[in-house]
Amino acid sequence: MAADLATQTGALLVELRRKHRFDTAEPADDELRRTGDRLAQEFLAGALAEARPGDAVLSEEAPDDLRRLHAQRVWIIDPLDGTRQYGEEGRSDWGVHVALAVDGTPVAGAVALPGEGVTLSTADPPPLPPVAEMAGRPRRVIASRSRPGPDARGVAAALDAELVALGSVGAKTAAVIRGEVDAYVHSGGQSEWDSAAPVAVALACGLHASRLDGRALRYNRPDVELPDLLICHPELAAAALAAAAAVATPAS
Repeated sequence: MAADLATQTGALLVELRRKHRFDTAEPADDELRRTGDRLAQEFLAGALAEARPGDAVLSEEAPDDLRRLHAQRVWIIDPLDGTRQYGEEGRSDWGVHVALAVDGTPVAGAVALPGEGVTLSTADPPPLPPVAEMAGRPRRVIASRSRPGPDARGVAAALDAELVALGSVGAKTAAVIRGEVDAYVHSGGQSEWDSAAPVAVALACGLHASRLDGRALRYNRPDVELPDLLICHPELAAAALAAAAAVATPAS
């Protein structure tokens, strides 16, 4: 269900963008972003209300209904992740996130990357590339396009990796899953809807996903902020966590 909803929402956003006339004098379009956010929220909210009327919903684009804190099943959605990139002509690093958390754990989810025509889902997790295949290229750590942060730079240095940037949490997680990069590090502040679906898919694929201090990622909490995140191939987890700890606690 998550994959279907994410894919359908993505198709609506692609069509809206196709019909939009970009202003070549302006590199970004706020009107398109606002319309995309609203359209995606309306579609997802309506679809979930019809298909799962007894479940709670936490969305970036809707007021927080705190009754969710007493619900076992909560859909955590980001109707348009990477809104900035969506409003820039030619960019594909934006997506739709749909996740189901049960008792705080993301048990199902999907990340649609409509600009690429791809949906990654816990229902059919793609296999990770062989380690030997990844060993044939330089290591890379991916981070926020707008807020890479010292943790990402520290982990990249510790792993002797190139630091690269991309928009959208879903797009960055997809890069790890595909083996295009080795780790995704974030410490610039996020909310639950940013990472719930990407984390669900990453875990289903066999990746490591945690806070930067190694704690498990928990969802449907009173405070929806999740300030940091590490998604990486399991064999790099210990080194990445150690590097993040060293950045957080500089030597005296």
